[in-house]
Amino acid sequence: MSSQVLRAHRLAAVSLLALACAGAAHAQSGRADTDVDQIVITAARTNLPASALPLTVDVVDNEALSQQVAVSGSIVDAISTLSPSFSPTRQKLSGSGETLRGRSPLYAINGIPQSTPIRDGSRDGYTIDPFFIDRVELIYGSNALQGIGATGGVVNQVTVGPPKDDGVSGKVLVQSTLAGKLGDAVGGKVAGLVGWREQAFDATVGVAYDARGAFYDAHGRRIGMDNTQGDVQDSKTLSIFGRFGWQVSPSTRLDVVANRFELKGDGDYVTITGTAAAPTDGNRTTRLPSTAYRGVQPGTPASGRVETLSAALVNDDLYGGVLNAQVFFNRTRDTFGGDKNATFQDVSIAPSGTLFDQSSNRSRKLGARASYERAVPGIEGLTATAGLDALTDTTSQVLTATGRAWVPPTKFNSVAPFVQGNYALFDGKLRLAGGVRFENVELKVNDFTTLAFYGSRKVGGGNPDFKATLANGGVVFEPAKGVRVYGSYAEGYTVPDVGRILRAINVANVDVDTYLAVEPIVSNNRELGAELKRGPFDASVAYFWSSSKLGQLLVKNAGGIFDVQRQRVAIEGLEVNVKARTPIPGLEVSTGYARLRGETDTNADGKVDTDLDGANISPDRLNLAADYQTGKWALRVQAQKYISRNMQNALVKDDFEGYTVVDAFVRYALPVGAVSLGVQNLFDKQYLTYYSDTVLPTKDKIYAGRGRTATIGWEARF
Repeated sequence: MSSQVLRAHRLAAVSLLALACAGAAHAQSGRADTDVDQIVITAARTNLPASALPLTVDVVDNEALSQQVAVSGSIVDAISTLSPSFSPTRQKLSGSGETLRGRSPLYAINGIPQSTPIRDGSRDGYTIDPFFIDRVELIYGSNALQGIGATGGVVNQVTVGPPKDDGVSGKVLVQSTLAGKLGDAVGGKVAGLVGWREQAFDATVGVAYDARGAFYDAHGRRIGMDNTQGDVQDSKTLSIFGRFGWQVSPSTRLDVVANRFELKGDGDYVTITGTAAAPTDGNRTTRLPSTAYRGVQPGTPASGRVETLSAALVNDDLYGGVLNAQVFFNRTRDTFGGDKNATFQDVSIAPSGTLFDQSSNRSRKLGARASYERAVPGIEGLTATAGLDALTDTTSQVLTATGRAWVPPTKFNSVAPFVQGNYALFDGKLRLAGGVRFENVELKVNDFTTLAFYGSRKVGGGNPDFKATLANGGVVFEPAKGVRVYGSYAEGYTVPDVGRILRAINVANVDVDTYLAVEPIVSNNRELGAELKRGPFDASVAYFWSSSKLGQLLVKNAGGIFDVQRQRVAIEGLEVNVKARTPIPGLEVSTGYARLRGETDTNADGKVDTDLDGANISPDRLNLAADYQTGKWALRVQAQKYISRNMQNALVKDDFEGYTVVDAFVRYALPVGAVSLGVQNLFDKQYLTYYSDTVLPTKDKIYAGRGRTATIGWEARF
């Protein structure tokens, strides 16, 4: 399989748990990447190869990931471009409304969750620089592999491994990004990574600095800034990475990984609509998007900071099995832009309409995971896994200018034991997989008072607890070499955006212990699929449908702010992927297609009746790509066609017009390193982003997509 494209290893879907933590990725790093069947998917938490798992998985290897990042600049955009059932990104810091198979994906780094589900800041796609990521593993569909959060799937970013040989090694990167206009559109990035190994000990440290300019659309207009939720344009990022390893014995390894990532907006632009200078900015009727002007943002520009520290111990020969143990600490601080909006007003502090404020989400996680996997004695072909996950997450949202609590400190405690089995029959031609996870969750909230905007309601605290037994099962049948069919059922589990729900309570006599709206979301994923790997062709097809009785929707209220509503949700979809090696040496072509439909129950009668809108499901998509490698050259051309959709029966009745964008990448090997050029939106197509086109945002948040943007870079390894 070519490493130039998304390595779509579509496998059957089930096995929800099983083992492995961060260290497992590198315990298996000696396997040949060219043999896809032997790749170990660390996000699946098992040491079994991918071919043994009933899981729908895609792997984006380092070369393919580097290509996509050179085109778009981020892992989120890279995954969105390659995966047909991933929604188009907003091209902003916020990932709210970005979905995988119509539901929220869980972003993880070495298996460590990056989300803040108690008060979802939707910035979990920007927590580490891509320079420090070796590959990305995607597991599709609702599952409980990593605990809470993966109702749409898992996006696991596996960091660079330890040095392979004794001595010093590393890599460096220098990049510059140019748009249709120079000047403030120019961006630059420098990054370096140095590794050292001496017998049993190794260390790898690196730093990446990225300064981004303003973004321009295909008409040469500066794209509007999202000063509140945060923007990627006009920002600077500093990411520091470290990995320290000790081969304690031939079978035991200890890895400590640290990451600090901070993205800060420069605050050089503001978005203004309806002024004398620009009376038509943000006009939906004429499809004119908002734009940004030089100016000073009030308060502190939006920013995000993430700090993660983990230690993983792997023993691959403990009483005939493999032990994985991991502990981790994760801390985030997401600051949002400020203003004088009605929500912040309190006449006891300042006259109405004059009070400026801005908020900051603050989350702190402490977790531990352990699992043990081995062949069951006396039962040939049966592999069993048992483990335990524990997590404590404390999150709050404070108003930084006045010191008020918008969301009170809320503690989430989870303890989840699990067992899993994988049974190979008839020399592995038939595999049965199944297991169960016992999720035990407790929320703790003290008494608090809502903001004056909500009536200064006194809310009684409490510690509601929830329990769920999450089952999974599936079968994989391989009637002939290279042919696979499968069916599966898997349940996922998460909590709603508790903070958003609690902060908006505007009625009296509410007690957290009995407040229905904070009950967890249990979703399921049923799937049927087939895979063919014969001769020059790799092809797969999967049909899935999922449902949740008490789902979570983002619905805009009269004030333009999204509230969380708990409604039944049902989603179904079809995914098709085909890749072919052509008679022309070095040339491969590929295509992918996804069709998704989703409905929700708006009248609480137990039946779904209204289509999901762009804030809750992605459009149908067709991907086309061609890769060519010869000598020192590597080239790729790719197109994504987002298909128009009639949304008159949707939550927001605004049709999606659809659009097509084409990207290109070329790389040439030099005597030292290689130079590359990535071009996003090669033909300079003008379009509104999917979110802007379907969610009916306010005038200052109707955003165009990026116009033609070129990134030239030089990378060398030593």
